[in-house]
Amino acid sequence: MSERVLVIGAGIGGLCAALALAAPERELILLERDPPPPTGDADAAFADWSRRGVGHLRHSHAFLARLRLILRDEHPRLLADLLEAGARDLGFDQMLSDELKKGYRPQPEDRDFVVLTSRRTTLELVIRRYVERLANVKIRSEVFVTGLKIEPGAPPRVTGVTIENGEEILGDLVVDAAGRTTAAIDQLREAGAAITEESETAGILYFTRHYRLNPSMTEPPRGKSPGTGDLGFLKYGVFPADNGWFSITMCVPEIEMEMRKAIVSPETFNGICLQIPGLVPWVDPARAQGVSRVFGMGDLHSRWRDMTPGGAATVLGYFPLGDSLVRTNPLYGRGCSFAAISAYALRDSLGQTADPAARLVVYQDRINTSLKPYYQDMLNQDRQAIRLARNTLTPGHRPKLKARLMKRFLEDGVAVAIRSDVGLLRAALRGFHMLEHPSAWLKRPANMLRVLGYWARGRRANAAAYPPKLGPERHEMMTRLGLSPQLDIDRLAAA
Repeated sequence: MSERVLVIGAGIGGLCAALALAAPERELILLERDPPPPTGDADAAFADWSRRGVGHLRHSHAFLARLRLILRDEHPRLLADLLEAGARDLGFDQMLSDELKKGYRPQPEDRDFVVLTSRRTTLELVIRRYVERLANVKIRSEVFVTGLKIEPGAPPRVTGVTIENGEEILGDLVVDAAGRTTAAIDQLREAGAAITEESETAGILYFTRHYRLNPSMTEPPRGKSPGTGDLGFLKYGVFPADNGWFSITMCVPEIEMEMRKAIVSPETFNGICLQIPGLVPWVDPARAQGVSRVFGMGDLHSRWRDMTPGGAATVLGYFPLGDSLVRTNPLYGRGCSFAAISAYALRDSLGQTADPAARLVVYQDRINTSLKPYYQDMLNQDRQAIRLARNTLTPGHRPKLKARLMKRFLEDGVAVAIRSDVGLLRAALRGFHMLEHPSAWLKRPANMLRVLGYWARGRRANAAAYPPKLGPERHEMMTRLGLSPQLDIDRLAAA
């Protein structure tokens, strides 16, 4: 018997749902509020594709190894299409410092530590065109879903959706990939679904500008000054993209009001880049030109929804994924991976049982196992960053002894160890790429002993493993930019 699946949204989450669920026994209909992509290549998509429903469309994107491995193993033709369109594979060897390269010997597992990077518009364009070729899959564009069709009950059952023109579309299952602005959760709660959630601010704002290499120019070599870093009051990163493009993203704490107001100016954004040694060669006018405005993104909250509190299904026939279910801080680059993992967890859950309530319970259990450790790790890092931002604006602040010791362990132990030992870097990257629990590598006694060994050697013996100074202190940078370094300090003190 054929099962009709309605998917709300054809962004990365909706497209991943199609990749995972497309099968002869299913009919999939993706309902997308925005217009289809323009005809033409990746540059046309970046310039002209209107995606009101994707606020982060023109921010930096990359697929971590976990997601790339899904594409490699499940849809090799799609991966080939992405590479042919200009998407880039950044391999393990490209992540090595000059010091690590000296003794590097490739291992088979290194082939798994690959980041797929590109402009988001390119990724979505190619995946969408691939999905449109799948059997039993249809994408309907410019179709705005206004609500769910719900049969009352305990729990209520979703039987379809209503769209803007009043049409009702029936389905056996509804997959909600509408993103963070989905209205379906509130509607389900009004119908009696006891869906629970936790939410808290990420504490930052996100700013991205795109650049394009000049004709015949190549990207700068990866030198000792890194293209990513954390100055305490500012985080930054370079994202190589497709077809000679790259982007630079900067994250500013919410309480840094003066910086966040000024950074939207391309001149200020570029002025910041010129004060950070790892970014200077990228924005050299002889090498590249800024080709976009500065795109900002705020209202960044982490959110975890539980569809089966207490182990009982709260609704039948409805499955959220992506930002509709779990929303993450984009700083960690895990949003697309979370959506893809959720989609394949849903596929496996539907295949395990035909019972509607059991399907949701199995799905939520898989989500808890697959994603919760990374979500919690992200929350812990966000909370620490929020405290650091406040401390930076607090005159005379001195961290407690425990905080100072932890900082030294991370900077002089963990960071030095993974910059000095290829084996430890491999172990750490397994967590970063969502191939195992994020802290599993450091809980292994052998790894911890090696880290402690590097820490015990002291800074002089480990001197080669330290990067140069990443950038100026806050007061110096603000002054160079013509901004007042004191206003936000006074504002915080008066709050």
